[in-house]
Amino acid sequence: MSPRRRRVRPGPGGWAAPEREPAPAGRVLDARLHLLDRQLLDRDRVPLTTVDDLEVRGLDGDPGPTGADTAVITALLTGPVLATRLFGGRPPSDRWARIPWRDVADVGTALRLGVGGDGLDATWVERWLRDHVVARIPGGRHDPE
Repeated sequence: MSPRRRRVRPGPGGWAAPEREPAPAGRVLDARLHLLDRQLLDRDRVPLTTVDDLEVRGLDGDPGPTGADTAVITALLTGPVLATRLFGGRPPSDRWARIPWRDVADVGTALRLGVGGDGLDATWVERWLRDHVVARIPGGRHDPE
């Protein structure tokens, strides 16, 4: 029998409902289902990057909450993870781009931010490639609109 549920014997009024733990405050998200590998959009719905990892803390500020504790998301992490997914390991923590959770406006099929994407560190590689590589290709500066 699991520790959360306990068997209740019928009383004079019949069967009693088992006691439930109080629900945590805020929205409850499954990190793998709702957050990881989701597209990240800025406030203008322009695609920026994908969510590669999460930075979480316990309610008491503990950086390593255990399974029984409620975890609070403090930041979305994105960065160069393709090589580590192919060959194993983890990228150094200084290579992660952190996007504060307070900037997230909506969680749906994609995560929408309440801020513009131009100022985020998560898009510096794309901006650098656009300015230094794609711009040198003939027609690379052409705006189709």
